Amino acid sequence: MIIRLIVVCILVYNHTPMKTYEDLYAWKYAMELIEEIYVLTSTFPSEERFGLTSQMRRAANSVAANIAEGFGRYTYADKAHKYVIARGECTEVDAHLLIAVRVGLCSAERIQHSRELANRSGKLISGLIQSTRKSAH
Repeated sequence: MIIRLIVVCILVYNHTPMKTYEDLYAWKYAMELIEEIYVLTSTFPSEERFGLTSQMRRAANSVAANIAEGFGRYTYADKAHKYVIARGECTEVDAHLLIAVRVGLCSAERIQHSRELANRSGKLISGLIQSTRKSAH
């Protein structure tokens, strides 16, 4: 309900039309998440470069990339599909963050902001999915 309200407020009160995916708040949060994940993983041991570091970075990058791709799709169904994938990537990033704590690569306190960004991005993407699906009908 809150997500829908946020999307409606953005579309109704922000009299500037969304011309590019870069205008989407979900994409902006996804970009902040990417930056945070790169900073965090730069502190991981070098032996994790092809393991958790790579997985976390690719999942975070995929959030923003799928939002951009969804925005560029023609049909509402294609758009929603890409947004669903992006939302799933947010959950994957969150899981990788918990794994990093579990295996001792960082502290729970250190990942808190990253988890909040992943969660916020996922909620905004949920709003995009709902809005896109409503537009299809």
